[in-house]
Amino acid sequence: MSPRNLLRRIPKSTSLHWQNAAANRTSSLIRHVHVPLTTRAPLTKHFYVCRRTLSTPAPMVNVSDLSIERYHALSDATMTTLLERLEDLLDTVGNDAYEVDYHSGVLTLNLGTHGTYVINKQPPNKQIWLSSPLSGPKRYDYVPESDDWRYARDGIGLGELLDEEITDMLRTKVSLHLEGVSRQIQ
Repeated sequence: MSPRNLLRRIPKSTSLHWQNAAANRTSSLIRHVHVPLTTRAPLTKHFYVCRRTLSTPAPMVNVSDLSIERYHALSDATMTTLLERLEDLLDTVGNDAYEVDYHSGVLTLNLGTHGTYVINKQPPNKQIWLSSPLSGPKRYDYVPESDDWRYARDGIGLGELLDEEITDMLRTKVSLHLEGVSRQIQ
């Protein structure tokens, strides 16, 4: 059956978008079909078209006026402070299954069965990225007004999020105090 005949079987209320698939040099019949996520639109007896959505939001463009030298100074101070405070916290907790490591701009906090945090510098974007076992991926920009690294989508600081999540996991009050990093490098 030709592609055009297949399209005649799709209800007219379904909106279609065409694109050329250059990778395999064939035209893609349908790029997106706008149907509810829980339903499928039948094309023929054996083929269905489904719409897929991704859970990770599109990246935001960082328009930071921060110089690259200032970014490195601030992010290094933040990562060093975070490492020191997490080491102190893990010493206090005393669980040998927990560990923190910092190497080449990547901090890894392993909390055993609770999961692993990965926090790393992203110099091209002038950001600090976080991968959390609870809240997923986030990208933090430096905000001079609050002297803190903040997530643009919800305004929550890096330290605030870590305090809340680690407190819930370990059932002990955690205060990493990551705001005020610029005072450390003056």
